[in-house]
Amino acid sequence: MTAYQDDIEAIRALKQQHGSSWDAIDPESAARMRAQNRFRTGLEIAQYTADIMRRDMAEYDADSSVYTQSLGVWHGFIGQQKLISIKKHLKSTNKRYLYLSGWMVAALRSEFGPLPDQSMHEKTAVPALIEELYTFLRQADARELDLLFTQLDDARSAGDDTAVEFIQSQIDNYETHVVPIIADIDAGFGNPEATYLLAKKMIEAGACAIQIENQVSDEKQCGHQDGKVTVPHEDFIAKLNAVRYAFLELGIENGIIVARTDSLGAGLTQKLAVTHEPGDLGDQYNSFLDVEEISDADLGNGDVVIKRDGKLLRPKRLASNLYQFRPGTGEERVVLDCITSLQNGADLLWIETEKPHVEQIAGMVDAIREVIPNAKLVYNNSPSFNWTLNFRQQAYDQLAKQGEDVSAYDRGDLMSVEYDDTELARLADEKIRTFQRDGSARAGIFHHLITLPTYHTAALSTDTLAKGYFGDEGMLAYVKGVQRREIREGIATVKHQNMAGSDIGDNHKEYFAGDAALKAGGQHNTMNQFS
Repeated sequence: MTAYQDDIEAIRALKQQHGSSWDAIDPESAARMRAQNRFRTGLEIAQYTADIMRRDMAEYDADSSVYTQSLGVWHGFIGQQKLISIKKHLKSTNKRYLYLSGWMVAALRSEFGPLPDQSMHEKTAVPALIEELYTFLRQADARELDLLFTQLDDARSAGDDTAVEFIQSQIDNYETHVVPIIADIDAGFGNPEATYLLAKKMIEAGACAIQIENQVSDEKQCGHQDGKVTVPHEDFIAKLNAVRYAFLELGIENGIIVARTDSLGAGLTQKLAVTHEPGDLGDQYNSFLDVEEISDADLGNGDVVIKRDGKLLRPKRLASNLYQFRPGTGEERVVLDCITSLQNGADLLWIETEKPHVEQIAGMVDAIREVIPNAKLVYNNSPSFNWTLNFRQQAYDQLAKQGEDVSAYDRGDLMSVEYDDTELARLADEKIRTFQRDGSARAGIFHHLITLPTYHTAALSTDTLAKGYFGDEGMLAYVKGVQRREIREGIATVKHQNMAGSDIGDNHKEYFAGDAALKAGGQHNTMNQFS
């Protein structure tokens, strides 16, 4: 017996208990509705997806070729279409997740309108988007199962036992569109209590993995912008603890914390770390500060000094009242951040870099793994990188190192279209194509994501349509560029009424009212033109 058949039998027995008052209830229809609503709460989703991520992490530890991937999405429909596409083309959602980007929440989901990525948007927008994403993914399940149920009924009516058996097996072994979401909580939106409260809302909405960064909440910047300010490790550990407590309180004991460090590009700190003895964590944090040795006589009004090794050291304080780190200490600080986070409850690391370079990432991961052998990363394959230019420069440097003649190339202008058909460009594109595979094998990258891809694809596709529709192409721009492709490539949205649930609604009407149901999917429904 399968879960679907078990439900039919259970509801049939329940119907018998209630006698004639339940005569109108069809056990199989009720079982279908249960199958279409497998996840009843966000916590069920969080537990189900946490189990998936933990399994995937263990498999990656055994074999680095089985890394995971996601694309950032900013609306439930976009996430839904991504998973529908994955199932259509790749036949399985295995190792494919969703990423919820704080940048896109700020830019696209705030009631204030577009905002910079500085944690100024409403914190409630984050759990609201998680809930929205899972609503759309569950609706994708309901729609796809509804199509299978219709096929099953048709096969039964036709007396085709082979088709009935095949379709029944598809129902019994159905793979859900619900996958893990790695959700960005930024720097926690305040103190540890605020972080805990928001983390609870995110987990209750379905998040099994929460990504948090070591920036100051009230000075938070986008990872690829200047002016980033980090916090001492003890401050960050308190927020890691806050997230873990939120998971434990809600019963998701294997929830995942992704600890992100922005230290590679962050040259500032808002406060000095508390230190009790030489070499402790606070002392290590302060050791990276840009300081000058002074004497008692050099002390000025309001000066802050550090005593180390019998010397008085004055950290360089900016007009903003921030302190700066010594230049060139970024990678050392990243390694210390990552080791400290893993030793204090984090499960995965995120190192925000300024370019996609496998060996740069690997150098830091190698140092981390000297202390934490199974350390692994979530890595941002960011649209903030100029991938073409970066990898053409890497290809240029490789060819030059191999003694190849690179005199035909201008290393500073390799983005130029004139290089598109060159050996260098082909080498660079191959490096881009294999970047995820190479990064997972060499640099410990368990999960590859693109933070903002659907932001860019929405803009690009809209630009293409607007250019043609409002120009000389007129309606042909839509028909040729959109609808004709939808039909020929099997894009589900061509039947947009079905996508929005009209057929599900018709079936429900029939469950509820029988032959009296007023259904929308009759012969005059223009959606039939796409059958």
